[in-house]
Amino acid sequence: MYVSCEVELKRQTLSQTHADLLESADKLEVIRRKLAELDTSLDTLTAAFEKATAEKLRCQDEVNRTNKTIELANRLVKGLESENVRWAHSVAQYHEQEKTLCGDVLLTSAFISYAGSFSKRYRHELLENLWIPYLHNQKIPIPMTEGLDPVSMLTDDATVAKWNNEGLPSDRMSTQNATILINCERWPLLIDPQLQGIKWIKSRYGADLRVISLGQKGYVDVIEQAVVTGDPVLIENLEETIDPVIDPLLGRHTIKKGRYIQVGDKECHFHPNFRLILHTKLANPHYKPEIQAQTTLINFTVTRDGLEDQLLAEVVNLERPDLEHLKSDLTKQQNSFKIELKLLEDELLTRLSAAESNFIGDNLLVEKLETTKHTAAEIEMKVLEAKVNEVKINEAREHYRPVAVRASLLYFIMNDLNKINPMYQFSLKAFNVVFHKAVCQAEPSDDVRRRVSTLIDCITFSTFNYISRGLFERDKLTFSAQLAFQLLLMNREIDVRELDFLLRFNIDHSYVSPVEFLSNSAWSAIRTMSFTDEFRGLDRDIECSPKRWKKVVESECPEKEKFPQEWKSKSSLQRLIMMRALRPDRMTYAVRNFVEEKLGAQYTEGRKIELAKSFRESGPGSPMFFILSPGVDPLKDVESLGKKLRFTIDLGKLHNVSLGQGQEVVAELAMEKASKEGHWVILQNIHLVAKWLGTLEALLERYSESSHPDYRVFMSAEPAPSALEHIIPQGVLENSIKITNEPPTGMLANLHAALDNFDQDILDQCSREQEFKTILFSLCYFHACVAERRKFGPQGWNRKYPFNTGDLTISVNVLYNYLEANSQVPWEDLRYLFGEIMYGGHITDDWDRRLCRTYLEEYMQPHQFDRKLALAPGFLVPSNLDYQGYHDYVDEMLPHESPVHYGLHPNAEIEFLTVTSDNLFHTLLELQSRDSVMGEGASQTMEEKVKMILDDILEKLPEEYNMSDITSKTAERSPYILVCFQECERMNMLTYEIRRSLKGLDLGLKGELAVSSEMERLQTALFLDNVPDTWTRLAYPSTCSLGQWYCDLLQRCRELDSWTQDLALPNVVWLSGLFNPQSFLTAVMQSLARKNEWPLDKMNLTVDVTKKFKEEFNQPAREGVYFHGLYLEGARWDIQSGNIAEAQLKDLTPAMPVLFVRAIPNDRQETRNIYECPVYKTKMRGPTYVWTFHLKTKERPGKWVLAGVALLLSV
Repeated sequence: MYVSCEVELKRQTLSQTHADLLESADKLEVIRRKLAELDTSLDTLTAAFEKATAEKLRCQDEVNRTNKTIELANRLVKGLESENVRWAHSVAQYHEQEKTLCGDVLLTSAFISYAGSFSKRYRHELLENLWIPYLHNQKIPIPMTEGLDPVSMLTDDATVAKWNNEGLPSDRMSTQNATILINCERWPLLIDPQLQGIKWIKSRYGADLRVISLGQKGYVDVIEQAVVTGDPVLIENLEETIDPVIDPLLGRHTIKKGRYIQVGDKECHFHPNFRLILHTKLANPHYKPEIQAQTTLINFTVTRDGLEDQLLAEVVNLERPDLEHLKSDLTKQQNSFKIELKLLEDELLTRLSAAESNFIGDNLLVEKLETTKHTAAEIEMKVLEAKVNEVKINEAREHYRPVAVRASLLYFIMNDLNKINPMYQFSLKAFNVVFHKAVCQAEPSDDVRRRVSTLIDCITFSTFNYISRGLFERDKLTFSAQLAFQLLLMNREIDVRELDFLLRFNIDHSYVSPVEFLSNSAWSAIRTMSFTDEFRGLDRDIECSPKRWKKVVESECPEKEKFPQEWKSKSSLQRLIMMRALRPDRMTYAVRNFVEEKLGAQYTEGRKIELAKSFRESGPGSPMFFILSPGVDPLKDVESLGKKLRFTIDLGKLHNVSLGQGQEVVAELAMEKASKEGHWVILQNIHLVAKWLGTLEALLERYSESSHPDYRVFMSAEPAPSALEHIIPQGVLENSIKITNEPPTGMLANLHAALDNFDQDILDQCSREQEFKTILFSLCYFHACVAERRKFGPQGWNRKYPFNTGDLTISVNVLYNYLEANSQVPWEDLRYLFGEIMYGGHITDDWDRRLCRTYLEEYMQPHQFDRKLALAPGFLVPSNLDYQGYHDYVDEMLPHESPVHYGLHPNAEIEFLTVTSDNLFHTLLELQSRDSVMGEGASQTMEEKVKMILDDILEKLPEEYNMSDITSKTAERSPYILVCFQECERMNMLTYEIRRSLKGLDLGLKGELAVSSEMERLQTALFLDNVPDTWTRLAYPSTCSLGQWYCDLLQRCRELDSWTQDLALPNVVWLSGLFNPQSFLTAVMQSLARKNEWPLDKMNLTVDVTKKFKEEFNQPAREGVYFHGLYLEGARWDIQSGNIAEAQLKDLTPAMPVLFVRAIPNDRQETRNIYECPVYKTKMRGPTYVWTFHLKTKERPGKWVLAGVALLLSV
């Protein structure tokens, strides 16, 4: 029961538990279902949450991105905002340029093609006055940008800045030249005498540039390689002719479809990058038209303002290096700024143009823009800062501007001296050295104004000394006068028109002087001057106060006298003009006084600079060049200096090579050895080896660098007789220190110099002491005479002879030998040996030989031992003295320097001084720059002046003679008629050439014909009042200016007109008016030979001087001919006594009365009391010899021989 109860209980419990279990299971099921529902709901909510979160994140990212884009857009807009104005302006400009592009390109192309060879002034004239007006004035005007600058079309500031950093001078002309060089299609040919262009090119191309010279070994191979590889080639130092081997290259004559070109004998692949640059140092080259067509000529010749800027930089660098360094740094900084800005801007535009449609997200682009703007802003600040500094620097630099202006002017004066003599060549490099030394040597001062004044004076005087030592004495006054005139013109202290009048002195010679103390020529000058405002009333004043003016005119030193009345207050230049009219023979002294007054006494003192001082300025790259004069050996001084410095031949440190006869190789070896070991080389007479001079120039250049510091070269050469015969290369001359050594001037100096060749031992060596000493002293005087007589020009010697001390010393040796060998003095033998062999060996003219013979007859006479022989009035041959005694005797007894010492009349000195003065002014006129002569205050340009002269000549030029009409007037063909026909034919040839050349020049001036070098020479001759060479060759010898020459030509034509009317011989023939007076004089002989049946070879002309003048003859001579138009130089004709007589002072060439010339047999010729007088066409004598006339004389003929008496056909 118990069990049953227990089990039942448990069963009930189980049942209850089971029921609970079921209930719980149901509940669990419910809960599980609810849980599943909740899980499903949670998953849904979780997914929704995650989706919402993702959406939120996406929106946040989009907000961030949008914000960033907005920020970038703002930055971009802000960045481009400032560019908008400039770009908008640029766009507007481009729209405008579209309209003017054709005209702009046309003008720029023309500038590149044609303007390169011209000067700055002419380039401006081409553009502004010719091309632009021409394009505007077309029927349909070609539109162009107003005030277009071709340079700005082709380059920009950044590029120019880069060029300046490479060494291109910063002046406008150089920038234009560089632009033309970079942009020209044809090969550029640089005219670069100062080597500024070539310096820039070498810096620009650096190591890639192949530099060669035509003719150097293997130069064709270098060109071949460069053509293939595309390297640039520079051919430097071209002459006017170019080696034909590079013709195909010059003309770009490519073959095989432009891919190959012929170089030498090879066909080379033509690389498209190949560039050829040609260069010449010649200042004014004349290239053939085909070379000008194949190349683009570029004139790199330094300009005044360009050089001024360079020299300003140099002087400030020396005086204020802090300023110049700051200026240089600023310039480089500014240039680098411009370059950097340009690069940044280009990069920005490249990125903008390459960006896709939406470039707002391009962070790099925006950052680059910001960098650009930031850099630009920085640069702008620095630029503003730099500009302020630059103004301050420039203000400080401008204090030194006057120094640079003066130095620039000095260089251009120096550079023009080669117009006087081609030996006077100076380089800009050498001038810079002089300039630098002068600045360093100038006296220091804290006061800037005083320092600048000191610098100007020091630079001027240093340059003056540097140039003067290389000038001949005759050219030193020309240089100092040119220096004075140019400085005064620059400072506007003189009037350019007055200077032009002084130099030209074009006067009307038709006036007759009313006062006896003035010649017709002087009065004509006074009358011409009186038509100008400055000298109005001068002629009246002279006529009204003749005594006052006579005192001035006849004064011994009129240039030191004061002019009467108000004329003494005239300016210095105006007084010079008046002096040239009154006393032209004193003008060299007057000009010297003018220079002294304006520049100072130091500019007129002829001080000789010691060789040792000049030597200190030399170096391995600055050789010394001695310009030789007859009778002087400057290289003895070099040997003496070498002894002091221990450079002698004995020590092996001096190599003396006398060139000629194959010595070139010896010279080359000597130079090579000397450059390595520091020796001296003397190269004598380099003018004798013309073909080797190019090699010499190259050797000097090669050894100028990296040689031993003691290495020196000394050269000597004679100057060429004319510019056409000059052969010394420019490179040799311009880098050398030039020194002239001239023989002493004046009888005193020459006589002492002659005695200096001997000493007491030589005087004592001869056993016949008195005869030896007396004749030796006479020989020394003779030597001094023949040497110094040269200064009197053709009246002294017909031709120039190189008499030297060797002639004298050898003559004395001969004298000693002959006196020792003979008991009697062999006078004839000695005179023959001295006059015909020793000195006569130089002489080529028979009249000069006669003069030399006469001197020896005068100075070597048998009786000179017995009674005192007068070598000159008041100067006797001294008695037996010792060596020093002779020098003392000369100092004490020799009269004051005078033409009388040489047997000449004092008029010879007046003539010599007048000619010297005329030559001085003519040379000064040639030295004036055309801009200066036709500058401010001048009413005409050079072309206008030439056109006026040209028209005037053509208007007055007579028609040619109709030879068929003239020859048909008579069937007779007498000698006189044939002479008339010949004269007409010669005149036709001359007038035809005048008309042809002037018409050609007229067309050239109008631009209808290309101006040739012949036209250029004609234009220059007309401008300078010279007779053109092409006319001179067909005309007669003449020393006149163009104006006088043309008046003379017209007079000759009138004379021929009257002769050709009926072909009858004129009553009195104007012998001077004939082209060929010899033929007429021969006709006189032929006529009388035919008439009297005398043999022509046994006849001669005899001359009777009548007492009448041309106007007094009404009919021709019966036998022979009456002549007029002759002048006597060196003497006068005494009409009353009918003899040659002493000339009257200041009457240099008195006119002869009419001469009656007839032919007689030789045996009837009068030989007693006769002077054989040579007849010349002009004062130049020599080659203008016509005939010999026998004139009566009461004096011994030797007097007139020594006086140089001659008849002249024109004066």
